Amino acid sequence: MKTKTAAALTLLGACLATPFSAYAATTKMCIFDIAGRSGPAFAQARDYAVAAKGWGATIELEAYVDERLAAEDFKTGKCDAAAISTLRGRQFNKFVGSIDSIGAVPTYKHLRTVIELMGSPKLADKMTSGLFEVAGILPIGAAYVMVNDRAINSVEKAAGKKIAVLDYDKSQAKMVQQLGAQPVSSEVINFGTKFNNGQVDIIAAPTIAYQPLELYKGIGTKGGIYRFPLVQLTANILIKKDSFPAGFGQKSREWTQKQFDRAIALVDTSEKAVPASVWLDIPAGDREKYDVLMRESRIQMTTEGFYDPEMMKILKRIRCRLDGSLGECADKREL
Repeated sequence: MKTKTAAALTLLGACLATPFSAYAATTKMCIFDIAGRSGPAFAQARDYAVAAKGWGATIELEAYVDERLAAEDFKTGKCDAAAISTLRGRQFNKFVGSIDSIGAVPTYKHLRTVIELMGSPKLADKMTSGLFEVAGILPIGAAYVMVNDRAINSVEKAAGKKIAVLDYDKSQAKMVQQLGAQPVSSEVINFGTKFNNGQVDIIAAPTIAYQPLELYKGIGTKGGIYRFPLVQLTANILIKKDSFPAGFGQKSREWTQKQFDRAIALVDTSEKAVPASVWLDIPAGDREKYDVLMRESRIQMTTEGFYDPEMMKILKRIRCRLDGSLGECADKREL
């Protein structure tokens, strides 16, 4: 009897001495990648899962080619974490979700500054909203306007044209309506098909989608891609905070921040893979007009509650820090 008691006490002592993380249940992470398990997002997720072990979490990865389903499974608890676009992630954190606002982050240099700032412990409280926490932000690439006819070379000529908009991002439809164009409700899984089949005349997409979604079919011989970014698209790593060890989110954000160059290298490769003949340039005189149009739309959509006003202030400060000559720097409406 004494032997059994001693053995039990020894086992109890061993359990108490073992870190809790060793007993933590495996958590499930849903990864959106249009190429599934063979895509770049899933490849990065594999490295993330390895790093997460050092932060006390064992993560099982599952690939989704339908982003809507990945987000829904995360929301309903089938996944403890998710990697989805920031546009889709806005429903979980409006502050971070407003990074991908129209015209707010002009270049990858601006984006690097934004992501470095978001990784600061000083903003840790802004990363959490209810049960959810943003545990990382990564670049996907600039969203460029792609047209099936290069004669569509001005705002005026976009009037009456059909433009694909993501049905969960109401700001896109509003912007299209302001142009006098016709918004066509779409999903990430089908907007490329609509463009390729001629159901829409215009889309905005990053070049990483050019080959996988065969967007060259929609562009054909008459269309092109305007070298003018509307939005710097990003992805979020989202977690359910209670499913992970304390401090996991901050460690994750700091690790993810260090992956910026790797992600941008993939973006750069995809942009260079687009044939030079497909790229179109906007006349220098029109660029300022488009900047003003995007700023006015951004201010209006912030006023109407689409974008987070605090994030809009931060993004403006970054733009003016990198280029103090911008006309908007004297405009107090986004301060």
